[in-house]
Amino acid sequence: MRRPVDVLIRRVDPDVPIPAYGHPGDAGADLVTTEAVELAPGERAVLPTGVSIALPDGYAAFVHPRSGLAARCGVALVNAPGTVDAGYRGEIKVIVINLDPREPVRFERFDRIAQLVVQQVEKVRFHEVAQLPGSARGEGGFGSTGGHASGDVDGVRGGNTQGGNSYASVVPDREGQ
Repeated sequence: MRRPVDVLIRRVDPDVPIPAYGHPGDAGADLVTTEAVELAPGERAVLPTGVSIALPDGYAAFVHPRSGLAARCGVALVNAPGTVDAGYRGEIKVIVINLDPREPVRFERFDRIAQLVVQQVEKVRFHEVAQLPGSARGEGGFGSTGGHASGDVDGVRGGNTQGGNSYASVVPDREGQ
């Protein structure tokens, strides 16, 4: 069994509980919000967690959604997983969105809103080459392994094509601003 990684933590809010694992073997420690907020359908908010951390070099923390909030309330994280780099010392904040089309969702102070997973990460050196070595997958991207009756990529038809992958362009959105 691996030894736990020591992570320094500072309470930005003195009353906030230290992130804790709900069950033995859990990968993520629960993060709570320090602010009460109600989100209308489609609304998002940046919620403070009341803690900041100092990770050892070679580690990062990833803010993951809570599956129960997604299943029961339609709550998702806008940038899941959020990345907390080893050098970041500010308060961890979580961007939540209410995806339920009809019902608002309310968070109270110290409600669990996300989970924090700490992982070892590798530093890499990039080496530019004219061509990459072949592989079994090749340039097959989104949906290239099948598993769905539709040949569309995430329901997008008529998107741009680059490298054999179809994608929707954001250029019309930018031009409409």
